[in-house]
Amino acid sequence: MDKQTTTKSKGNGVPAATEIDTSGAPQQIVPDVDLDHPAVDNDPRANTTEQQNRIDFNDPSIEGHEAVEKNLKGQADA
Repeated sequence: MDKQTTTKSKGNGVPAATEIDTSGAPQQIVPDVDLDHPAVDNDPRANTTEQQNRIDFNDPSIEGHEAVEKNLKGQADA
């Protein structure tokens, strides 16, 4: 039995995720989470630039600094 099914079967009232976010994370709505609580990052891209958000750090075959170099070179070539 998977974790979602096990969690739901314990009667905690939180339905299992039915969709996957573009980040790959399951979208699971937990009704009593305070998104303004300091321990919850409800805006992870706050105080970043558009250029920072264009860099793909999700390539497991290269290091983070290589991703930045590759992205900046691609912008210079454009």
